[in-house]
Amino acid sequence: MSPPREGDFRSLEICAGAGGQALGLERAGFSPVMLIDDDAQACATLRVNRPNWRVLQADLKDFVGSEHDGVPDVDLLSGGVPSAPYSVAGKQQGTADDRDLLRASIFLAMDVRPRAIMIENIPTLLTSSKFIGTRNFVEEELRHLGYRLDWQILEAQDFGVPQTRRSSIIVAMRPADFARFTWPEGDGNAPTVGQVLRDSMASRGWVAADEWAEIANRVAPTIVGGSKKHGGADLGPSRTKRSWMELGVDGSGLADNVPGPDFPFKPELGRQGLPKLTVPQVARIQGFPPEWIITGRKTSSYRQVAQSFPPPVATALGRQIALALVG
Repeated sequence: MSPPREGDFRSLEICAGAGGQALGLERAGFSPVMLIDDDAQACATLRVNRPNWRVLQADLKDFVGSEHDGVPDVDLLSGGVPSAPYSVAGKQQGTADDRDLLRASIFLAMDVRPRAIMIENIPTLLTSSKFIGTRNFVEEELRHLGYRLDWQILEAQDFGVPQTRRSSIIVAMRPADFARFTWPEGDGNAPTVGQVLRDSMASRGWVAADEWAEIANRVAPTIVGGSKKHGGADLGPSRTKRSWMELGVDGSGLADNVPGPDFPFKPELGRQGLPKLTVPQVARIQGFPPEWIITGRKTSSYRQVAQSFPPPVATALGRQIALALVG
């Protein structure tokens, strides 16, 4: 059976953000009929990279899919709903958090009736006993709508993303399609941070780029810091910053540009002797291609990247869903 081609299937992308999931699904054969996000800057990012995409800035809780041409009966409803309601940093208020959109996505499925559903979030939504009620709601409602489903945790570095990033994924389909679905299996051969960013670090003539790349000899910690309620453009809490320091990176902030020829590389001085990453470099670690443009000022653009689902993982999942839908 030949693999699905770009545009073979139609998708509706919710909480689209900077487009990581939509880009990955595009590579797997899905063409979005609409992408929805409530953030103006994220919508600008989508439009500048794919001018032909139909992008709608809207609150998902107010969106009625059946009121829009081409949306009902799409092949796939996909999205990465906000993780803050299920995170420790977000106080794990779940569906009581006003940022929660998981229930809204299930209600949208009732309206749109897609052939398949793929929703991404953080692992605690699947693993924590605090969210048993939420999981039961999701499973009962989808089964009532006639879907079969499974819920798994995938590790991004298994699919070539240079980062330790775990995601919980719900995949639901009609029974005949779901019987053909199998979860993707990565090869685990993710490159190191040094391998991915060496050329970028050397692009302005930094003489220590090779030395730095040898220190940055493993995958990155999880890219965090995507909440609008907490923090700015830095690479995370103290423990995460220590991990970045071991990779030769000052995680206390982000740089406007990569090191110049005379940037001093002195790891023995701690973060004062280390380079900071730029937003485009963080986007590479998240699995975006170098040509993908993240619009906005530094804090906004970093937030878009940090909230993104790595495109290579979305591609792997999308291909498996597409194969199941081919029949």
